[in-house]
Amino acid sequence: MTLDNMVQDYRSGAALSLPDGHFINNRFVSGSTGQRMESFDPGLGEAFATFALGQQADIDAAIEAAKRGYEIWRKVSPAERCAMLLKIAVVLRANADRLALIETLDSGKTLGEAQGDVAGSARLFEYYAGAADKLDGRSVNLGPDYTAFTRREPIGVTAHIIPWNYPTSTFARGVAPALAAGCSVVAKPAETTPFTALIMAELMADAGLPEGVVNVVTGLGREAGAALVADPRVRHITFTGSVATGVAVTQAAAPNVTRLTLELGGKSPLVAFADADAEKVAEDATWAIFSNAGQICSAGSRLIVQRALRDEVMDRLLSKAKAIKFGHGLSGADMGAINSDLHLGRIAAHVDAAKARGCDVATGGQVAKDPETGKGWFYEPTVIADLPAEDPTVQDEIFGPVLAVQVFDSEDEALALANGTEFGLMASVYTRDIGRALRLSGELNSGQVTVNEYWAGGIELPFGGNGKSGYGREKGIEGLDAYTTTKSVTVSNY
Repeated sequence: MTLDNMVQDYRSGAALSLPDGHFINNRFVSGSTGQRMESFDPGLGEAFATFALGQQADIDAAIEAAKRGYEIWRKVSPAERCAMLLKIAVVLRANADRLALIETLDSGKTLGEAQGDVAGSARLFEYYAGAADKLDGRSVNLGPDYTAFTRREPIGVTAHIIPWNYPTSTFARGVAPALAAGCSVVAKPAETTPFTALIMAELMADAGLPEGVVNVVTGLGREAGAALVADPRVRHITFTGSVATGVAVTQAAAPNVTRLTLELGGKSPLVAFADADAEKVAEDATWAIFSNAGQICSAGSRLIVQRALRDEVMDRLLSKAKAIKFGHGLSGADMGAINSDLHLGRIAAHVDAAKARGCDVATGGQVAKDPETGKGWFYEPTVIADLPAEDPTVQDEIFGPVLAVQVFDSEDEALALANGTEFGLMASVYTRDIGRALRLSGELNSGQVTVNEYWAGGIELPFGGNGKSGYGREKGIEGLDAYTTTKSVTVSNY
């Protein structure tokens, strides 16, 4: 069935083919209690499916399956793991239309954005397939009396707490390197986006992945998620989400001394100097904050612009923001919905508080509905101008389509503003002065810095943050480090 036919079927009210139950030991199983929860289409604000609410017993079964799967998978040769990951990439591409449709309905994003996520997911498996047979140790010279070397070994059962904003690609971002390293997986997708992880796990089994190597339990964070991260059989946790939940995950993992990779969000700046291209700055700033309705950890949520360029950039930026068409993800709109009614309320509360403080809301600032249907959870593309450094709009991660604009005069002031939050995930510098660009790239407190383009690079580069943006790195060769442990072997040559 073509993607167009699938979209038409959904719009006509036809039932979707969706996974039912948890995916454990390469098969779907019913939840231990039979409890279920509704999943909503944010573009309509209406439920379109239900899914199983996992509990301690479901997590226990998944971890036991993962333990058995690990004993099989860790002994598979690196070359065979490489071939399997390549097969998984092929299967994902063959099912890209279904995955993109389901992600659109689950998350609220546009179909084009979902298609990009699925393509990126397949690419992640291809990338880490190429690394699976290159996890080599090294020889260490201790003199003629010893032969010494190191081995890189898989860490064991890994847990993956998947966020709702990029449920497909974030699943792949953690699972692909874990499999390449020889680990097994238990994943818990967000309760608002449960389905693509289940579908991908089933597709991996169809590709020939052994039983128990990848398992998925759906449910609430306070139940299934909490049980997963507190289990001593889990040896590494990859978590993407809020700072508060990340702290809770860290505390739960501490008694077991479980290793962690935390990606906790950001308040990322675009720093534009007077010699920058005003059109390029305005265009990049628009999509750095309004892509996926601003629900991106690395969104460019602050524009820090030099005073001499401020007016020209603002004129162009506001024109672009006002031209954005929002609507249901399947409608061809430029910007999709907010993922949940609860999160929509949080965004609105942030902006309403800014208005109450007298901040200049230059455009947007209102809850909205799909212009075609009058339904759904939407927030207007919003720009708040000329904010002081201490304003909550600058300091707090709103995680929505809300851009905070600040103005500076000197390079030192720009750097102080850019580094003036508790986060340090991403930053971008716009200037024609290469010396300035290189100076700032070294001084910005950020895990990623790009120059004259936002989101430059790709999966080959490590991704992660400083400060309250978390620790550890995903993507790139560094993304494998979380899933391996180094063993030293020394032989006495007596």
